[in-house]
Amino acid sequence: MNLSDKKMKPYNDKKPDWQELYVLSEHWRSDLEFYKDDLLFLHHLVDKYFIWITKSENLELVKEIMIQIQSLEKQCRSLMKGVKEHMHHLAQLANESNEQSLSAITDEHVVLETTIYNFVKDFRANRKEVFRITEYIIDSEELTNILRS
Repeated sequence: MNLSDKKMKPYNDKKPDWQELYVLSEHWRSDLEFYKDDLLFLHHLVDKYFIWITKSENLELVKEIMIQIQSLEKQCRSLMKGVKEHMHHLAQLANESNEQSLSAITDEHVVLETTIYNFVKDFRANRKEVFRITEYIIDSEELTNILRS
């Protein structure tokens, strides 16, 4: 299920199944691993061109984008921790299976779902910005000529 296509709404229309929530959480964990790796790639991409930058306005662009990447990396780590804890809670629910626990975990799930949705939206915007800025810097610094030499 694609998070960007999913409408954010509480699970009021049907009783959630802890097994379904666990499977979805496992997908989130996997997706967050991918985003963590991709952020590392973006970090290295920006670092690679940073040494060639001579114009101060370009340095400022790179500093801003690095701050954004670092913020996303921090969010990703936090979300990964939250998903891991959520999966632990779901596993406990399998043993307890009481209505009060299910309600609390469902609320926790909705919060995580919304937070992950917002993270993915920010991640995608940042990725586009990194590539836009990288392309701009390569052109404005005439790095293509330097890299070919």
